Amino acid sequence: MPWRSTLLLAVFVVVGSGFASRGQPDRESLDALGRTLLLAGSALLLLRHRHPVPVVFGVAAATLAYVAAGYAHGPVFLTVAVGCYAAIVHGHRYAAWGALASLWLGNLLIGHWLYPHLPPDGDTAAAWGREIPVAAFVVAILAASELVGVRREQWAQQRAERAAAEKRRADEERLRIARELHDVLAHSISVINVQAGVGLALLDSDPEQARTALTAIRTASKEALGEVRQVLAALRAPGEAPRAPAPGLDRLPELVEQARSAGLTVETRSEGEPVPLPPGTGLAAFRIVQEALTNVVRHSGSRTARVVLAYAPGRLELRIDDEGPATVIAAGADGSGHGLAGMRERAAALGGTIEAGARPDGGFRVRAVLPFRPKETP
Repeated sequence: MPWRSTLLLAVFVVVGSGFASRGQPDRESLDALGRTLLLAGSALLLLRHRHPVPVVFGVAAATLAYVAAGYAHGPVFLTVAVGCYAAIVHGHRYAAWGALASLWLGNLLIGHWLYPHLPPDGDTAAAWGREIPVAAFVVAILAASELVGVRREQWAQQRAERAAAEKRRADEERLRIARELHDVLAHSISVINVQAGVGLALLDSDPEQARTALTAIRTASKEALGEVRQVLAALRAPGEAPRAPAPGLDRLPELVEQARSAGLTVETRSEGEPVPLPPGTGLAAFRIVQEALTNVVRHSGSRTARVVLAYAPGRLELRIDDEGPATVIAAGADGSGHGLAGMRERAAALGGTIEAGARPDGGFRVRAVLPFRPKETP
């Protein structure tokens, strides 16, 4: 409740009206009734934020009663200005206009037609020229209130837009982190799962091969933990430079080796003239190949995959194929799974595309086109 500002306004209006009364001896002296009307109008302003419409009409009525009682004009009209401002900034401009119009018309009636029947005795009709500053005052109140109301609406809209942008950035960051964690963990856990199966199967018959599988599990888990720590470190300290560079296609041999340890043979081929990729494009390409190979390990009956990197001016095309059979591909390979959804999000963030589906001759293909701007060499 804005009681401090209302109290200050009430004191100013009462004291100022007292001075105005002494300066206008032809009007009624400010007595108890006049002070009561002044305080009533000011007291109504305590509710101007909760009930702006009744307040603006109530203040206008109290002010009109004050004028009709023949008291001197003065700062009493400030209460009307505050009431109109509160109504407009709360979205009730028509109520403010109506209250001001009622006050102005009432003032016209009192000053030009009803004055013989109202105090003070012997009062004469008001000069029509006096209505010009009154009208100007009304227009000024409306204009100032509208201006402030519009500015407040603009500020509220800007705050809402900033809040929406911050929420959007937070959502995008959560999605990015979830995508990174999915890609890291899905690939590493798939390798670990395959190697654990091999180790269990060969534990008694071929301990040396089982040891090799356990070594591969340790290597895959160590790399996964390192990447998870990097992602979580970026989450805990947003805005700081990462301690380790983001993975790119320079780490493709590591993916091939991990796939080989899971029993998958990967053939790689490069077409066109390789060029350095921006970090974002390199990371997206690495994760797309990683997820595609993970899907082959987890869902395909094939033990062979082919990765083609086709460089063209301003774009990189990735093709990851396996022999299938396509009927063995698990549900979600049609694009409804989280992995392929993450691929599409990565490609879309760069303005690229992803196509994934069964090949006409059997098997499965993931094809990604990633546009990029070549890195400038110093």
